Amino acid sequence: MESIPPEERHQTGGLKDFVAVLFKQKYKFLAIFVPTILVVTAGSFLLPPTYEAKSALLVKFGREYIYQPEVGERNSETRSVIPLTQEEVINSEIQILTSQDLMEKVIAAIGIKDLYPDLLDNPPKRGTPLGEAIRRFTKKLSIEGIKKSNVIQISFRHRNPQIAAKAVNLLTDFFKEKHLRVYTDNRSSFLEQQLLSFNRRLKKSQDRLEHFKQKNQVFSLDEQRSLLLRQYTDLDTSLKNTEHLVEALREKVAYLTREIQRIPENVQQQIETEPPKIIDDAKSNLLILQLKEQELLERYMDDNPQVSNVRRGIGFVEDFMGRHEDDLKRKITMARNVVYQDIERELIRSQSEQTAQEAKRAALRRQITEVLQNTQALDLKEKKLDDLKRELSTNERNYKAYLDKVEEARVSEDLNRRKMANISVIQVATIPEKPVRPRKALNILLAVVLGGISGLGLAFLSEHKGQQFSTPGSAERRLGVTVLATVPYQR
Repeated sequence: MESIPPEERHQTGGLKDFVAVLFKQKYKFLAIFVPTILVVTAGSFLLPPTYEAKSALLVKFGREYIYQPEVGERNSETRSVIPLTQEEVINSEIQILTSQDLMEKVIAAIGIKDLYPDLLDNPPKRGTPLGEAIRRFTKKLSIEGIKKSNVIQISFRHRNPQIAAKAVNLLTDFFKEKHLRVYTDNRSSFLEQQLLSFNRRLKKSQDRLEHFKQKNQVFSLDEQRSLLLRQYTDLDTSLKNTEHLVEALREKVAYLTREIQRIPENVQQQIETEPPKIIDDAKSNLLILQLKEQELLERYMDDNPQVSNVRRGIGFVEDFMGRHEDDLKRKITMARNVVYQDIERELIRSQSEQTAQEAKRAALRRQITEVLQNTQALDLKEKKLDDLKRELSTNERNYKAYLDKVEEARVSEDLNRRKMANISVIQVATIPEKPVRPRKALNILLAVVLGGISGLGLAFLSEHKGQQFSTPGSAERRLGVTVLATVPYQR
């Protein structure tokens, strides 16, 4: 017998036990290990291959994410990027990609007969072949957004590599079309109608403004107002001067009236053979007044206050001349006082001038009233003109805004017809050369691992349940006694 020290048995017993058990239960181990490998290998070679076609899309922040107000004027301030995060944009596009109508269009374009021929031979018990095809298509379709990027990856698996690539490319094309429909609203016809309506309003506003200017002779309100203000200032100054002059003449006439009452009218003097100088002066004044009367009649009517005042002066001079001519015919020995005559002449002249200045004052007052009325009328015209200009400006702004909107809508529709969107195809799906399933090498490797684990499990389970001891270590553990020696087994 061979004696083994206890410490050596403790160090080498575990590996020896493992090998001994494996050697003892080798048939059971192989009974599990070999069939597992054979079954998996056979299945990997017998299963039909599955091919996977892939495509990648780049989502750019284009015109679809620009906020454009429906009304109002468009400028750089009103235009802004819609505040969407990158994840929100990608998720929105993925939702469009996975919509059922896109799946139906792809299946209809390929055909159920080519895509899933078994559905026509054995239609499903529940539902329609199209519904089952959509379910299968969705199950084999994979759409995911690449993290920290604007890229969406599309993959589809099918037993036919050509159909797999065709399905992905069709889905990409249909997705771009639907993306444009979703983010674009066709408003060009409506906007053109609105543009025509605002164009008519604009022309009406222009016609009303021009008609108002022609009718009221309004061309430059500022110049007209300045002219009226200057005219009012001049008239007011002239009126004040005239009022001062009238007041001075009134005082002068009152003074001369008092003086002429104090001085005797006649004095003793020889009879004059010729008319005195006062008669000549009176005739001159009469002629002046008559000429002024004719001048006023050319400008005013007979009932005008100025004409009436001049006529009163003419009557006063004629009465004066009549009295003096009668005195000369009677050959009165009493002669006219020269001082009295001078004062009387000055009084007549002052009264005539006072009458003229009073008429001038009245005319100035009427002219000032007319200027004030014209100023008020000009203010009303200006208010109406401002309303017409404001209406014209509003219509011009609305017309320009809708003109810009129509142009943008036309450009957008043209881009849509050309299928120009913010979606770019990074990688077009190509026909895959190698299948993704079954993975023969990986399956065989997994079969080896699974068969090995299963065989070892069965071997150690059988050893644990059996009544025999394979190694000294197992005998010590099971019986609780120390093995003193071992004898090698030989056949």
